[in-house]
Amino acid sequence: MIDMAFDGITIAAVRKELSDVLTGGRVYKIAQPEPDELLLTIKNNSSQYRLTLSASASLPLVFLTEKNKTSPMTAPNFCMLLRKHIQNGRILSITQPGMERILNFRIEHLDEMGDLRTKQLIVELMGKHSNIIFCDENDVIIDSIKHISGMVSSVREVLPGKDYFIPHTQDKANPLETDRAGFMERVFSGAQPCFKALYTSFTGLSPAIAHEICYRAGGNADLSTAALDGDGREALWNAFSHMMEEVRAERFSPCIVYEGNTGGGSRGTAASARPSVPAEYAALTLTSYPEALRKDYTSISALLEDYYAEKNTVTRIRQRSSDLRRIASTALERNVKKYDLQIRQMRDTEKRDKYRVYGELLNTYGYNAEPGAKSLTCPNYYTGEDITIPLDPTLSAGENAKKYFEKYNKLKRTFEALSQLTLETKAEVEHLESISTSLDIAQKEEDLVQIREELIESGYIRRKGGSRAKKVKITSVPFHYVSSDGYDIYVGKNNYQNEELTFRFASGGDWWFHAKGIPGSHVIVKSKGGELPDTTFEDAARLAAYYSKGRGSEKVEVDYTEKKNVKKPAGGKPGFVVYYTNYSMMIDSDISGLKQVE
Repeated sequence: MIDMAFDGITIAAVRKELSDVLTGGRVYKIAQPEPDELLLTIKNNSSQYRLTLSASASLPLVFLTEKNKTSPMTAPNFCMLLRKHIQNGRILSITQPGMERILNFRIEHLDEMGDLRTKQLIVELMGKHSNIIFCDENDVIIDSIKHISGMVSSVREVLPGKDYFIPHTQDKANPLETDRAGFMERVFSGAQPCFKALYTSFTGLSPAIAHEICYRAGGNADLSTAALDGDGREALWNAFSHMMEEVRAERFSPCIVYEGNTGGGSRGTAASARPSVPAEYAALTLTSYPEALRKDYTSISALLEDYYAEKNTVTRIRQRSSDLRRIASTALERNVKKYDLQIRQMRDTEKRDKYRVYGELLNTYGYNAEPGAKSLTCPNYYTGEDITIPLDPTLSAGENAKKYFEKYNKLKRTFEALSQLTLETKAEVEHLESISTSLDIAQKEEDLVQIREELIESGYIRRKGGSRAKKVKITSVPFHYVSSDGYDIYVGKNNYQNEELTFRFASGGDWWFHAKGIPGSHVIVKSKGGELPDTTFEDAARLAAYYSKGRGSEKVEVDYTEKKNVKKPAGGKPGFVVYYTNYSMMIDSDISGLKQVE
Protein backbone atom coordinates (compact mmCIF):
# COMPACT_ATOMS: atom_id res chain seq x y z
CA MET A 1 0.00 0.00 0.00
CA ILE A 2 1.07 3.59 -0.65
CA ASP A 3 2.00 5.64 2.35
CA MET A 4 -1.21 7.56 2.88
CA ALA A 5 0.79 10.69 3.61
CA PHE A 6 1.50 10.77 -0.15
CA ASP A 7 -1.98 12.10 -0.72
CA GLY A 8 -3.61 14.42 -3.22
CA ILE A 9 -2.39 17.54 -1.38
CA THR A 10 1.22 16.28 -1.42
CA ILE A 11 0.86 15.57 -5.15
CA ALA A 12 -0.52 19.10 -5.65
CA ALA A 13 2.64 20.44 -3.98
CA VAL A 14 4.80 18.16 -6.16
CA ARG A 15 2.92 19.32 -9.28
CA LYS A 16 3.51 22.99 -8.41
CA GLU A 17 7.25 22.43 -7.77
CA LEU A 18 7.70 20.43 -10.97
CA SER A 19 5.61 22.85 -13.00
CA ASP A 20 7.66 25.83 -11.76
CA VAL A 21 11.03 24.37 -12.80
CA LEU A 22 10.30 21.89 -15.62
CA THR A 23 7.59 23.51 -17.81
CA GLY A 24 9.19 24.43 -21.12
CA GLY A 25 12.17 22.15 -20.43
CA ARG A 26 13.46 19.44 -22.79
CA VAL A 27 13.67 15.75 -21.97
CA TYR A 28 17.42 15.24 -22.37
CA LYS A 29 17.84 11.64 -21.12
CA ILE A 30 15.49 8.77 -20.25
CA ALA A 31 16.63 5.83 -18.12
CA GLN A 32 14.84 2.94 -16.41
CA PRO A 33 17.07 1.94 -13.47
CA GLU A 34 14.37 -0.33 -11.95
CA PRO A 35 11.62 -2.37 -13.62
CA ASP A 36 8.99 0.05 -12.25
CA GLU A 37 10.99 3.30 -12.14
CA LEU A 38 12.04 6.01 -14.62
CA LEU A 39 14.76 8.62 -14.23
CA LEU A 40 14.34 11.60 -16.57
CA THR A 41 17.03 14.22 -17.09
CA ILE A 42 15.45 17.54 -18.10
CA LYS A 43 17.21 20.71 -19.24
CA ASN A 44 15.48 24.03 -18.70
CA ASN A 45 16.63 27.64 -18.29
CA SER A 46 20.34 26.67 -18.40
CA SER A 47 19.81 24.20 -15.55
CA GLN A 48 19.63 20.42 -15.47
CA TYR A 49 17.16 18.47 -13.33
CA ARG A 50 16.74 14.78 -12.50
CA LEU A 51 13.19 13.57 -12.04
CA THR A 52 12.41 10.22 -10.40
CA LEU A 53 9.10 8.58 -11.38
CA SER A 54 8.46 5.40 -9.39
CA ALA A 55 5.45 3.11 -9.80
CA SER A 56 6.67 0.74 -7.10
CA ALA A 57 3.73 -1.03 -5.44
CA SER A 58 5.23 -0.48 -2.00
CA LEU A 59 6.68 2.99 -2.54
CA PRO A 60 5.30 4.97 -5.50
CA LEU A 61 6.92 8.40 -5.64
CA VAL A 62 7.62 11.43 -7.83
CA PHE A 63 10.34 13.88 -6.84
CA LEU A 64 13.32 15.88 -8.08
CA THR A 65 16.68 14.50 -7.03
CA GLU A 66 20.36 15.25 -7.45
CA LYS A 67 21.29 11.58 -7.21
CA ASN A 68 21.91 9.44 -10.28
CA LYS A 69 21.24 5.72 -10.54
CA THR A 70 23.01 3.02 -12.51
CA SER A 71 20.90 1.78 -15.40
CA PRO A 72 20.91 -1.74 -16.89
CA MET A 73 23.27 -2.37 -19.82
CA THR A 74 20.30 -3.04 -22.12
CA ALA A 75 17.42 -0.60 -21.81
CA PRO A 76 13.97 -2.20 -21.26
CA ASN A 77 11.42 -1.96 -24.07
CA PHE A 78 9.34 0.72 -22.33
CA CYS A 79 12.41 2.90 -21.92
CA MET A 80 13.37 2.41 -25.61
CA LEU A 81 9.83 3.37 -26.66
CA LEU A 82 9.93 6.59 -24.62
CA ARG A 83 13.36 7.48 -26.06
CA LYS A 84 11.97 6.99 -29.56
CA HIS A 85 8.96 9.25 -28.98
CA ILE A 86 9.76 11.93 -26.41
CA GLN A 87 13.55 12.21 -26.04
CA ASN A 88 14.33 15.89 -26.81
CA GLY A 89 10.61 16.59 -26.44
CA ARG A 90 9.43 19.75 -24.67
CA ILE A 91 7.28 19.63 -21.51
CA LEU A 92 4.17 21.71 -22.23
CA SER A 93 2.37 21.24 -18.92
CA ILE A 94 2.20 19.16 -15.75
CA THR A 95 -1.31 18.75 -14.38
CA GLN A 96 -3.19 16.93 -11.65
CA PRO A 97 -6.79 15.90 -12.42
CA GLY A 98 -8.93 17.03 -9.47
CA MET A 99 -7.21 15.94 -6.27
CA GLU A 100 -6.37 12.52 -7.64
CA ARG A 101 -3.01 10.87 -6.97
CA ILE A 102 -2.11 11.33 -10.63
CA LEU A 103 0.32 13.55 -12.56
CA ASN A 104 -0.02 14.12 -16.32
CA PHE A 105 3.05 15.32 -18.25
CA ARG A 106 2.08 16.72 -21.71
CA ILE A 107 5.13 16.57 -23.95
CA GLU A 108 5.52 18.04 -27.45
CA HIS A 109 7.90 16.37 -29.92
CA LEU A 110 8.64 15.90 -33.62
CA ASP A 111 7.51 12.62 -35.21
CA GLU A 112 9.39 10.72 -37.97
CA MET A 113 7.84 13.03 -40.55
CA GLY A 114 9.01 16.16 -38.75
CA ASP A 115 5.50 17.11 -37.61
CA LEU A 116 4.73 18.38 -34.11
CA ARG A 117 2.93 15.84 -31.98
CA THR A 118 1.79 15.77 -28.35
CA LYS A 119 2.06 12.78 -26.04
CA GLN A 120 1.08 12.21 -22.40
CA LEU A 121 3.17 10.53 -19.73
CA ILE A 122 0.75 9.76 -16.90
CA VAL A 123 2.03 8.72 -13.48
CA GLU A 124 -0.57 7.06 -11.22
CA LEU A 125 0.47 6.85 -7.57
CA MET A 126 -2.10 4.46 -6.18
CA GLY A 127 -0.35 1.87 -4.04
CA LYS A 128 -0.31 -1.56 -5.64
CA HIS A 129 -2.23 -0.10 -8.61
CA SER A 130 0.54 2.45 -9.35
CA ASN A 131 1.62 2.71 -12.98
CA ILE A 132 3.35 4.90 -15.57
CA ILE A 133 1.22 5.06 -18.71
CA PHE A 134 2.24 6.52 -22.09
CA CYS A 135 -0.66 7.86 -24.22
CA ASP A 136 -1.18 9.76 -27.45
CA GLU A 137 -3.05 13.07 -27.71
CA ASN A 138 -6.37 11.19 -27.99
CA ASP A 139 -5.97 9.32 -24.65
CA VAL A 140 -5.16 6.03 -26.37
CA ILE A 141 -2.56 3.96 -24.51
CA ILE A 142 0.67 3.42 -26.48
CA ASP A 143 2.32 1.41 -23.69
CA SER A 144 2.75 1.27 -19.90
CA ILE A 145 5.47 0.24 -17.47
CA LYS A 146 3.03 -2.38 -16.09
CA HIS A 147 0.49 -4.18 -18.31
CA ILE A 148 -2.87 -4.79 -16.62
CA SER A 149 -5.15 -7.24 -18.42
CA GLY A 150 -8.83 -7.91 -17.84
CA MET A 151 -7.80 -11.05 -15.95
CA VAL A 152 -6.04 -8.85 -13.36
CA SER A 153 -8.52 -5.97 -13.17
CA SER A 154 -12.20 -5.93 -14.02
CA VAL A 155 -12.28 -2.14 -13.56
CA ARG A 156 -9.79 -1.13 -16.26
CA GLU A 157 -7.37 -2.74 -18.71
CA VAL A 158 -4.04 -0.97 -19.18
CA LEU A 159 -2.79 -2.33 -22.51
CA PRO A 160 -1.55 -0.82 -25.82
CA GLY A 161 -4.48 0.33 -27.96
CA LYS A 162 -6.92 0.66 -25.05
CA ASP A 163 -8.54 3.98 -24.13
CA TYR A 164 -7.11 5.64 -21.03
CA PHE A 165 -9.48 6.76 -18.29
CA ILE A 166 -9.23 7.39 -14.54
CA PRO A 167 -10.98 4.63 -12.61
CA HIS A 168 -13.54 5.94 -10.13
CA THR A 169 -13.56 3.21 -7.56
CA GLN A 170 -14.57 5.35 -4.59
CA ASP A 171 -17.44 7.73 -4.09
CA LYS A 172 -15.36 10.66 -2.92
CA ALA A 173 -15.82 14.36 -3.66
CA ASN A 174 -13.15 16.83 -4.82
CA PRO A 175 -12.45 18.88 -1.67
CA LEU A 176 -11.45 21.94 -3.76
CA GLU A 177 -14.94 22.05 -5.33
CA THR A 178 -16.96 21.31 -2.17
CA ASP A 179 -19.22 24.02 -0.74
CA ARG A 180 -20.54 24.27 2.81
CA ALA A 181 -23.77 22.41 2.08
CA GLY A 182 -21.93 19.54 0.35
CA PHE A 183 -19.45 19.36 3.22
CA MET A 184 -22.15 19.18 5.88
CA GLU A 185 -24.06 16.53 3.96
CA ARG A 186 -21.05 14.27 3.40
CA VAL A 187 -19.26 14.58 6.75
CA PHE A 188 -22.30 14.42 9.00
CA SER A 189 -24.38 11.83 7.16
CA GLY A 190 -23.45 9.13 9.68
CA ALA A 191 -21.74 8.67 13.06
CA GLN A 192 -17.96 8.03 12.84
CA PRO A 193 -14.77 9.67 14.14
CA CYS A 194 -14.36 13.17 12.71
CA PHE A 195 -10.97 12.52 11.08
CA LYS A 196 -12.27 9.35 9.40
CA ALA A 197 -15.37 11.16 8.12
CA LEU A 198 -13.05 13.70 6.44
CA TYR A 199 -10.61 11.41 4.67
CA THR A 200 -13.26 8.91 3.57
CA SER A 201 -15.49 11.66 2.14
CA PHE A 202 -12.97 13.60 0.05
CA THR A 203 -10.34 12.74 -2.54
CA GLY A 204 -6.73 13.43 -1.69
CA LEU A 205 -6.92 13.75 2.13
CA SER A 206 -4.63 11.57 4.22
CA PRO A 207 -5.45 10.64 7.84
CA ALA A 208 -2.64 13.04 8.93
CA ILE A 209 -4.29 15.97 7.11
CA ALA A 210 -7.71 14.96 8.47
CA HIS A 211 -6.28 14.98 12.02
CA GLU A 212 -4.76 18.40 11.36
CA ILE A 213 -8.13 19.85 10.19
CA CYS A 214 -9.76 18.54 13.38
CA TYR A 215 -6.97 20.05 15.47
CA ARG A 216 -7.30 23.45 13.75
CA ALA A 217 -11.04 23.28 14.42
CA GLY A 218 -10.25 22.95 18.13
CA GLY A 219 -11.80 19.51 18.39
CA ASN A 220 -10.89 15.92 19.11
CA ALA A 221 -10.17 13.96 15.92
CA ASP A 222 -11.53 10.75 17.48
CA LEU A 223 -14.80 12.41 18.58
CA SER A 224 -17.86 11.10 16.74
CA THR A 225 -19.41 13.43 14.18
CA ALA A 226 -22.74 12.78 15.90
CA ALA A 227 -21.41 14.38 19.08
CA LEU A 228 -20.61 17.74 17.44
CA ASP A 229 -23.03 20.61 18.05
CA GLY A 230 -23.72 23.41 15.55
CA ASP A 231 -20.65 25.44 16.62
CA GLY A 232 -18.41 22.34 16.41
CA ARG A 233 -19.65 21.56 12.89
CA GLU A 234 -19.12 25.15 11.78
CA ALA A 235 -15.58 25.17 13.22
CA LEU A 236 -14.75 21.96 11.31
CA TRP A 237 -16.08 23.42 8.03
CA ASN A 238 -14.08 26.64 8.56
CA ALA A 239 -10.85 24.72 9.25
CA PHE A 240 -11.46 22.53 6.17
CA SER A 241 -12.33 25.53 3.99
CA HIS A 242 -9.23 27.51 5.09
CA MET A 243 -6.96 24.55 4.37
CA MET A 244 -8.45 24.03 0.90
CA GLU A 245 -7.90 27.74 0.25
CA GLU A 246 -4.19 27.19 1.09
CA VAL A 247 -4.09 24.36 -1.48
CA ARG A 248 -5.95 26.42 -4.15
CA ALA A 249 -3.54 29.31 -3.58
CA GLU A 250 -0.59 26.84 -3.70
CA ARG A 251 0.69 28.05 -0.31
CA PHE A 252 2.44 24.81 0.60
CA SER A 253 4.62 24.44 3.70
CA PRO A 254 6.05 20.89 3.72
CA CYS A 255 7.18 19.36 7.00
CA ILE A 256 8.24 16.08 8.62
CA VAL A 257 7.35 15.23 12.20
CA TYR A 258 9.36 12.80 14.31
CA GLU A 259 8.53 10.31 17.02
CA GLY A 260 9.66 11.15 20.56
CA ASN A 261 11.30 14.27 21.93
CA THR A 262 13.44 15.00 18.89
CA GLY A 263 13.25 16.81 15.69
CA GLY A 264 13.34 20.04 14.33
CA GLY A 265 15.89 22.41 13.30
CA SER A 266 14.95 25.83 11.97
CA ARG A 267 12.49 26.50 9.20
CA GLY A 268 13.76 25.56 5.78
CA THR A 269 16.87 23.84 7.06
CA ALA A 270 17.72 20.21 7.51
CA ALA A 271 18.34 19.35 11.12
CA SER A 272 21.33 17.26 12.11
CA ALA A 273 21.09 13.52 11.61
CA ARG A 274 19.12 11.69 14.25
CA PRO A 275 18.37 8.04 14.80
CA SER A 276 14.72 8.71 15.61
CA VAL A 277 12.04 7.57 13.24
CA PRO A 278 10.19 10.03 10.99
CA ALA A 279 6.59 9.55 12.03
CA GLU A 280 4.62 11.53 9.47
CA TYR A 281 4.87 14.21 6.80
CA ALA A 282 2.56 16.54 4.92
CA ALA A 283 2.63 19.30 2.31
CA LEU A 284 1.04 21.69 4.86
CA THR A 285 2.27 22.54 8.36
CA LEU A 286 1.11 19.96 10.91
CA THR A 287 0.46 22.38 13.79
CA SER A 288 -0.96 19.51 15.86
CA TYR A 289 2.64 18.41 16.58
CA PRO A 290 5.00 20.41 18.83
CA GLU A 291 7.42 22.58 16.87
CA ALA A 292 10.34 20.71 18.47
CA LEU A 293 9.18 17.54 16.73
CA ARG A 294 8.79 19.21 13.36
CA LYS A 295 11.27 19.84 10.58
CA ASP A 296 10.13 22.33 7.92
CA TYR A 297 11.15 22.34 4.26
CA THR A 298 11.00 24.76 1.39
CA SER A 299 11.00 21.93 -1.20
CA ILE A 300 8.55 19.00 -1.28
CA SER A 301 11.08 16.96 -3.32
CA ALA A 302 13.77 17.45 -0.67
CA LEU A 303 11.26 16.39 1.99
CA LEU A 304 10.24 13.23 0.12
CA GLU A 305 13.84 12.25 -0.55
CA ASP A 306 14.83 12.83 3.11
CA TYR A 307 11.73 11.17 4.56
CA TYR A 308 11.94 7.99 2.57
CA ALA A 309 15.74 7.80 2.78
CA GLU A 310 15.53 8.24 6.58
CA LYS A 311 12.55 5.91 6.87
CA ASN A 312 14.25 3.29 4.74
CA THR A 313 17.51 3.61 6.69
CA VAL A 314 15.78 3.14 10.04
CA THR A 315 13.65 0.28 8.71
CA ARG A 316 16.63 -1.41 7.03
CA ILE A 317 18.81 -1.15 10.16
CA ARG A 318 15.97 -2.52 12.29
CA GLN A 319 15.61 -5.45 9.90
CA ARG A 320 19.38 -6.08 9.75
CA SER A 321 19.66 -5.89 13.51
CA SER A 322 16.65 -8.13 14.24
CA ASP A 323 18.84 -11.22 14.86
CA LEU A 324 21.09 -9.24 17.24
CA ARG A 325 18.04 -7.79 19.00
CA ARG A 326 16.58 -11.27 19.43
CA ILE A 327 19.84 -12.65 20.86
CA ALA A 328 20.29 -9.69 23.22
CA SER A 329 16.67 -9.68 24.40
CA THR A 330 16.59 -13.49 24.94
CA ALA A 331 19.82 -13.32 26.95
CA LEU A 332 18.53 -10.30 28.88
CA GLU A 333 15.24 -11.99 29.71
CA ARG A 334 17.09 -15.11 30.89
CA ASN A 335 19.48 -13.11 33.07
CA VAL A 336 16.68 -10.99 34.58
CA LYS A 337 14.84 -14.19 35.60
CA LYS A 338 18.09 -15.60 36.99
CA TYR A 339 18.72 -12.40 38.97
CA ASP A 340 15.18 -12.40 40.41
CA LEU A 341 15.62 -16.04 41.51
CA GLN A 342 19.00 -15.24 43.10
CA ILE A 343 17.50 -12.30 45.02
CA ARG A 344 14.67 -14.54 46.33
CA GLN A 345 17.25 -17.12 47.40
CA MET A 346 19.26 -14.36 49.09
CA ARG A 347 16.18 -13.36 51.08
CA ASP A 348 15.82 -16.98 52.24
CA THR A 349 19.33 -16.87 53.72
CA GLU A 350 18.41 -13.95 55.96
CA LYS A 351 17.18 -16.37 58.66
CA ARG A 352 20.59 -18.13 58.87
CA ASP A 353 21.63 -16.24 62.06
CA LYS A 354 18.41 -17.36 63.77
CA TYR A 355 19.47 -21.01 63.32
CA ARG A 356 22.95 -20.26 64.70
CA VAL A 357 21.41 -18.67 67.82
CA TYR A 358 19.05 -21.69 68.22
CA GLY A 359 22.07 -24.03 68.12
CA GLU A 360 24.09 -21.98 70.62
CA LEU A 361 21.16 -21.68 73.08
CA LEU A 362 20.41 -25.39 72.87
CA ASN A 363 24.04 -26.17 73.69
CA THR A 364 23.71 -23.89 76.74
CA TYR A 365 20.16 -24.68 78.01
CA GLY A 366 19.41 -28.02 76.35
CA TYR A 367 19.62 -29.87 79.64
CA ASN A 368 16.26 -28.21 80.54
CA ALA A 369 14.48 -29.86 77.61
CA GLU A 370 12.09 -32.66 78.50
CA PRO A 371 12.52 -35.93 76.52
CA GLY A 372 10.09 -35.87 73.52
CA ALA A 373 9.39 -32.11 73.96
CA LYS A 374 8.36 -30.17 70.82
CA SER A 375 9.91 -26.88 72.01
CA LEU A 376 12.15 -25.28 74.61
CA THR A 377 11.66 -21.84 76.14
CA CYS A 378 14.87 -20.32 77.53
CA PRO A 379 16.58 -16.93 77.96
CA ASN A 380 18.22 -15.41 74.82
CA TYR A 381 21.46 -13.93 76.13
CA TYR A 382 21.79 -11.80 72.97
CA THR A 383 18.54 -9.90 73.65
CA GLY A 384 17.88 -10.56 77.35
CA GLU A 385 14.39 -11.87 76.49
CA ASP A 386 12.93 -15.36 76.54
CA ILE A 387 12.84 -17.29 73.25
CA THR A 388 10.95 -20.44 72.22
CA ILE A 389 12.98 -22.88 70.07
CA PRO A 390 11.08 -25.51 67.98
CA LEU A 391 12.44 -29.04 68.56
CA ASP A 392 12.26 -32.37 66.75
CA PRO A 393 10.81 -34.59 69.54
CA THR A 394 12.56 -37.69 68.14
CA LEU A 395 15.99 -36.06 68.67
CA SER A 396 17.93 -35.09 71.77
CA ALA A 397 18.71 -31.43 72.58
CA GLY A 398 22.30 -31.94 71.35
CA GLU A 399 21.09 -33.49 68.08
CA ASN A 400 18.63 -30.61 67.57
CA ALA A 401 21.49 -28.13 68.13
CA LYS A 402 23.62 -29.99 65.56
CA LYS A 403 20.73 -29.86 63.04
CA TYR A 404 20.37 -26.08 63.49
CA PHE A 405 24.13 -25.52 63.04
CA GLU A 406 24.00 -27.55 59.78
CA LYS A 407 21.13 -25.38 58.53
CA TYR A 408 23.09 -22.25 59.50
CA ASN A 409 26.26 -23.39 57.71
CA LYS A 410 24.34 -24.33 54.57
CA LEU A 411 22.58 -20.95 54.40
CA LYS A 412 25.87 -19.18 55.18
CA ARG A 413 27.58 -20.92 52.24
CA THR A 414 24.59 -20.10 50.00
CA PHE A 415 24.70 -16.45 51.09
CA GLU A 416 28.44 -16.16 50.40
CA ALA A 417 28.08 -17.75 46.96
CA LEU A 418 25.03 -15.70 46.05
CA SER A 419 26.63 -12.45 47.20
CA GLN A 420 29.11 -12.83 44.34
CA LEU A 421 26.71 -14.43 41.86
CA THR A 422 24.07 -11.68 42.20
CA LEU A 423 26.74 -9.05 41.52
CA GLU A 424 27.85 -10.95 38.40
CA THR A 425 24.29 -11.45 37.15
CA LYS A 426 23.40 -7.80 37.80
CA ALA A 427 26.52 -6.74 35.83
CA GLU A 428 25.42 -9.04 32.99
CA VAL A 429 21.90 -7.57 33.00
CA GLU A 430 23.35 -4.03 32.86
CA HIS A 431 25.73 -5.09 30.09
CA LEU A 432 22.91 -6.58 27.98
CA GLU A 433 20.73 -3.51 28.59
CA SER A 434 23.57 -1.33 27.32
CA ILE A 435 23.85 -3.54 24.19
CA SER A 436 20.08 -3.10 23.59
CA THR A 437 20.54 0.67 23.87
CA SER A 438 23.47 0.47 21.39
CA LEU A 439 21.17 -1.32 18.93
CA ASP A 440 18.63 1.52 19.27
CA ILE A 441 21.38 4.06 18.55
CA ALA A 442 22.84 2.21 15.52
CA GLN A 443 22.30 4.03 12.22
CA LYS A 444 24.59 2.18 9.82
CA GLU A 445 25.61 -1.32 8.91
CA GLU A 446 29.11 -0.79 10.35
CA ASP A 447 27.60 0.15 13.73
CA LEU A 448 26.01 -3.30 13.90
CA VAL A 449 29.35 -4.99 13.10
CA GLN A 450 30.87 -3.68 16.33
CA ILE A 451 27.84 -4.72 18.42
CA ARG A 452 27.94 -8.21 16.87
CA GLU A 453 31.64 -8.42 17.79
CA GLU A 454 30.80 -7.52 21.39
CA LEU A 455 28.13 -10.26 21.53
CA ILE A 456 30.66 -12.74 20.10
CA GLU A 457 33.30 -11.82 22.68
CA SER A 458 30.69 -12.02 25.44
CA GLY A 459 29.89 -15.58 24.36
CA TYR A 460 26.35 -14.94 23.08
CA ILE A 461 27.19 -15.60 19.42
CA ARG A 462 29.61 -18.11 17.93
CA ARG A 463 32.24 -16.67 15.60
CA LYS A 464 31.87 -18.00 12.08
CA GLY A 465 34.90 -20.09 11.22
CA GLY A 466 35.67 -20.81 14.89
CA SER A 467 38.40 -19.34 17.07
CA ARG A 468 40.87 -19.16 14.18
CA ALA A 469 38.67 -16.85 12.16
CA LYS A 470 39.90 -13.31 11.73
CA LYS A 471 38.17 -10.52 13.59
CA VAL A 472 36.14 -8.26 11.35
CA LYS A 473 37.50 -4.84 10.56
CA ILE A 474 35.73 -2.15 12.59
CA THR A 475 34.96 1.04 10.65
CA SER A 476 32.24 2.53 12.86
CA VAL A 477 33.25 5.75 14.63
CA PRO A 478 31.62 7.78 17.43
CA PHE A 479 29.17 10.61 16.70
CA HIS A 480 30.83 13.99 16.52
CA TYR A 481 28.90 17.14 17.44
CA VAL A 482 29.92 20.77 17.89
CA SER A 483 28.41 22.68 20.81
CA SER A 484 26.78 26.08 20.37
CA ASP A 485 30.06 27.54 21.74
CA GLY A 486 32.24 25.67 19.24
CA TYR A 487 33.49 22.81 21.50
CA ASP A 488 33.90 19.31 20.05
CA ILE A 489 31.65 16.69 21.65
CA TYR A 490 32.00 12.95 20.97
CA VAL A 491 29.37 10.29 21.66
CA GLY A 492 30.07 6.54 21.81
CA LYS A 493 27.65 4.36 19.81
CA ASN A 494 28.37 1.18 21.78
CA ASN A 495 30.39 -0.16 24.72
CA TYR A 496 33.64 -0.58 22.78
CA GLN A 497 33.44 3.00 21.53
CA ASN A 498 32.54 4.22 25.03
CA GLU A 499 35.67 2.57 26.39
CA GLU A 500 37.84 3.89 23.57
CA LEU A 501 36.50 7.42 24.01
CA THR A 502 36.90 7.54 27.78
CA PHE A 503 40.21 5.76 28.30
CA ARG A 504 42.16 6.29 25.08
CA PHE A 505 40.80 9.38 23.37
CA ALA A 506 39.93 11.73 26.26
CA SER A 507 42.53 13.64 28.26
CA GLY A 508 42.37 14.05 32.06
CA GLY A 509 41.00 17.61 31.83
CA ASP A 510 38.25 16.75 29.31
CA TRP A 511 34.70 16.41 30.65
CA TRP A 512 32.79 13.14 30.80
CA PHE A 513 28.96 12.84 30.79
CA HIS A 514 26.56 9.91 31.27
CA ALA A 515 22.87 9.49 32.04
CA LYS A 516 22.59 8.56 35.72
CA GLY A 517 21.74 4.97 36.59
CA ILE A 518 20.54 3.92 33.11
CA PRO A 519 22.24 2.47 29.98
CA GLY A 520 23.61 5.11 27.65
CA SER A 521 26.56 6.53 25.76
CA HIS A 522 29.72 8.02 27.19
CA VAL A 523 29.92 11.65 26.09
CA ILE A 524 33.28 13.44 25.97
CA VAL A 525 33.78 17.21 25.63
CA LYS A 526 37.26 18.30 24.59
CA SER A 527 38.00 21.12 27.02
CA LYS A 528 40.84 22.75 25.03
CA GLY A 529 42.62 23.15 28.36
CA GLY A 530 40.23 25.83 29.67
CA GLU A 531 36.89 26.35 31.40
CA LEU A 532 33.76 25.20 29.56
CA PRO A 533 30.84 27.63 29.10
CA ASP A 534 27.57 26.65 30.82
CA THR A 535 25.82 26.18 27.48
CA THR A 536 28.39 23.54 26.43
CA PHE A 537 27.77 21.64 29.67
CA GLU A 538 24.04 21.70 28.81
CA ASP A 539 24.65 20.63 25.19
CA ALA A 540 26.75 17.65 26.30
CA ALA A 541 24.20 16.69 28.97
CA ARG A 542 21.41 16.77 26.34
CA LEU A 543 23.44 14.42 24.15
CA ALA A 544 24.01 12.07 27.10
CA ALA A 545 20.24 12.13 27.78
CA TYR A 546 19.35 11.66 24.11
CA TYR A 547 21.73 8.73 23.56
CA SER A 548 20.45 6.83 26.56
CA LYS A 549 17.51 4.73 27.62
CA GLY A 550 15.95 7.93 29.00
CA ARG A 551 15.45 9.47 25.53
CA GLY A 552 12.01 11.02 25.17
CA SER A 553 11.57 11.54 28.92
CA GLU A 554 10.68 15.05 29.98
CA LYS A 555 13.84 15.28 32.12
CA VAL A 556 16.85 12.97 32.48
CA GLU A 557 19.42 13.14 35.30
CA VAL A 558 22.95 13.31 33.89
CA ASP A 559 26.18 12.88 35.85
CA TYR A 560 29.29 14.73 34.72
CA THR A 561 32.87 14.97 35.93
CA GLU A 562 36.37 15.48 34.65
CA LYS A 563 37.62 12.42 32.82
CA LYS A 564 40.45 11.92 35.35
CA ASN A 565 37.81 10.97 37.96
CA VAL A 566 36.46 8.09 35.85
CA LYS A 567 38.01 4.66 36.50
CA LYS A 568 37.55 1.20 35.06
CA PRO A 569 37.20 -1.50 37.73
CA ALA A 570 39.31 -4.63 37.37
CA GLY A 571 37.46 -7.25 35.33
CA GLY A 572 34.66 -4.82 34.44
CA LYS A 573 32.56 -5.29 31.30
CA PRO A 574 33.33 -3.11 28.23
CA GLY A 575 32.24 0.48 28.86
CA PHE A 576 31.61 -0.13 32.59
CA VAL A 577 33.16 2.55 34.82
CA VAL A 578 33.08 3.88 38.37
CA TYR A 579 33.44 7.44 39.67
CA TYR A 580 33.06 8.96 43.12
CA THR A 581 33.40 12.67 42.39
CA ASN A 582 30.77 14.18 40.12
CA TYR A 583 28.13 16.84 39.50
CA SER A 584 24.57 16.20 38.27
CA MET A 585 21.94 18.11 36.30
CA MET A 586 18.37 17.48 35.14
CA ILE A 587 18.00 18.11 31.41
CA ASP A 588 15.72 17.36 28.44
CA SER A 589 16.84 15.19 25.51
CA ASP A 590 16.15 17.67 22.68
CA ILE A 591 19.31 17.92 20.53
CA SER A 592 17.70 19.70 17.58
CA GLY A 593 19.89 22.78 18.07
CA LEU A 594 23.15 20.85 17.87
CA LYS A 595 25.21 20.50 14.75
CA GLN A 596 26.51 17.06 13.85
CA VAL A 597 29.82 16.78 12.00
CA GLU A 598 29.86 14.08 9.32
